[in-house]
Amino acid sequence: MSSARSKARVRAVEILFEAEQRDESIQDALNRRRDNSTSKINPYTVDILEGFYDRAEDIDEFLETYSQGWTLDRMPAVDRNVLRVGAWELLYNDEIPDAVAVSEAVAVARELSTDDSPRFVNGLLGRLQKVKPSLLD
Repeated sequence: MSSARSKARVRAVEILFEAEQRDESIQDALNRRRDNSTSKINPYTVDILEGFYDRAEDIDEFLETYSQGWTLDRMPAVDRNVLRVGAWELLYNDEIPDAVAVSEAVAVARELSTDDSPRFVNGLLGRLQKVKPSLLD
């Protein structure tokens, strides 16, 4: 996973995770990351975070509805945030082909989470991909 967009996805997941763990806004977590790091934040990371923020309620509702027995609260925090990034790309970023959004989310889950996470992420985003037209009416 070496492309700039792949790294931007990982950063977005990390920032969402940090915001959740610290019970702070996404913007505060992003600002803290900017203030405490010498590396520049990729603009695509900001696009993802802003995109998720704008659609958070819908994305979380879709994830919970199609997760087959898993509430968002029961999902591991890393998986939940990988799914949020993947769902935003799948549903709301027309620049990213659906299959790429799903496979990139699976790759992030493989890098950051448990052995079971890639299959879980793939299954849930795959269900969202199938019903995408009805979700976005």
